[in-house]
Amino acid sequence: MKLSLDLAYQTPSKWVEVVMNDFNSFLQDHADCERKASAMAMSFVAKCPDKTKIIPLLIETALEEMGHFKQVYEIMDKRGIRLKSEMPADIYVKQLFDCCRSSPGERLLDRFLLASIFECRGTERFRLIAENIKDEELKKFYKMLWTVEAKHGNIYIKMALEYYPKEEVYKRLEELVKEEASICSKLPLKAAMH
Repeated sequence: MKLSLDLAYQTPSKWVEVVMNDFNSFLQDHADCERKASAMAMSFVAKCPDKTKIIPLLIETALEEMGHFKQVYEIMDKRGIRLKSEMPADIYVKQLFDCCRSSPGERLLDRFLLASIFECRGTERFRLIAENIKDEELKKFYKMLWTVEAKHGNIYIKMALEYYPKEEVYKRLEELVKEEASICSKLPLKAAMH
């Protein structure tokens, strides 16, 4: 049973250039993404308190993401970078959530699968940063993050498989991966995760 996914769109090297040219802005956006990832895991706990098999994993994921936020914040603080006063809307996330189906069961499955896609996209982009950044502290940090985020992508697929038939999970995952590729390919490149 496959718990990981292959993204259909590969981030271009130009994205890395854009990020490296404004790494302070990237750090601010990264901090926002970690806060949102923690909140997303906890929102699943709130939405499905009856799904007791996955609640411990969701709590662990939320805490891990909050730990990543703390680490990014410490890096920012050391460099004199402040958090943004407001978290701007993430067009990538919004467009993907717009793909969610409306019936409660289907919507929950879609949200699990999108969470997996978000984590896998983060994994890909953290790897690109680790491979291209010169600062040794940041290189080590982003290498660590890329390995942890890969695990998170797998966790959300595992959670979906606890409650939905395998064929349904993988069929819908394939559809959403194609949607994500289409959305990613049209987004402007900026010093941000998405």
